[in-house]
Amino acid sequence: MNKILYIGNKLEKYGNSPTSADILPKFLNSEKFEVKVCSEQKNKLLRLLDFTYHVFFYGSQSKYVLIDTYSTLNFWYAIWCGFLCRLIKVRYIPLLRGGNLDNRLIKNKKIATFYFENSHINIAPSEFMVRTFRERDIRNIKHIPNTIILSNYDFQERSRIKPSILWVRAFDKVYNPEMAITVLEILRKDYPDAKLCMVGPDKDGSHEELKKMAKDKDLAVKFPGKLKKTEWIELSKDYDIFINTTSIDNTPVSVIEAMALGMPVVSTNVGGIPYLINNTENGLLVDSNDAKAMAMAVEQLIENPELTEKLSVQGRQKVENFNWAKVKPLWLELLG
Repeated sequence: MNKILYIGNKLEKYGNSPTSADILPKFLNSEKFEVKVCSEQKNKLLRLLDFTYHVFFYGSQSKYVLIDTYSTLNFWYAIWCGFLCRLIKVRYIPLLRGGNLDNRLIKNKKIATFYFENSHINIAPSEFMVRTFRERDIRNIKHIPNTIILSNYDFQERSRIKPSILWVRAFDKVYNPEMAITVLEILRKDYPDAKLCMVGPDKDGSHEELKKMAKDKDLAVKFPGKLKKTEWIELSKDYDIFINTTSIDNTPVSVIEAMALGMPVVSTNVGGIPYLINNTENGLLVDSNDAKAMAMAVEQLIENPELTEKLSVQGRQKVENFNWAKVKPLWLELLG
């Protein structure tokens, strides 16, 4: 059995949203791989030490080390782990999770280029990231999309809908949760019964601020906090429209999941999103931070049942390509 070491943030037990480190190893373990995952350390220094320990003591026994590579502080964890892998002569594979990695290739050009070019291969979850890296002359890159088990998502076709909106993401300024509140405020002028539910853990302390903002504006917003995947999927049956307000993105699993459930999606047109959503075909796209345009797009869905039904059906069809049954052969070919 092939051994794999997976380096990533496995922090769901602390209330964080599940990451690829919580999901992909389970899929791989169900095949012919033995995957060791780290780290569950919440403290950043302890996490770094845990990464170091695992690379030295498990990496040397592994065929590959997979490294979740983000564009924020965690980028430096990846750089360090890549250095250790070269030191012990084990092949490492960066998984390109950060939607803003392009800026790392500019801001930290030498060290970032060295890290990516000396990897066994770089795995991009979106064609957007493939294009971005190739434009920077980094050619050892392969597209393997994020994945879900499609049978876990019961499709509910939407056509004639109400202004009931669902937002699922961590509360973090990168994901611009305040924009969702503003969208609802605009909609309430013409749709007094409009409502919003914002699901996700508080990552940067903005959760309480947004609750106060909604209360001060007398808006119908629910904040159930972080829910298990099964819980928010059940919750989605009470809502008709999914909005994604992020200012930086790659290929978010929450949007893929919403499309699988049959929810028409309105998203900001950033990062890898236009590679997932074809405007007016399987979703609607608006400019980043343009709450007015997003509110108008929501209104368009409410007033146009034919468009809503089209996006609902074709959104589901699009994400059939992300089903594990289709993605699995790509991983087996790479790691086998």
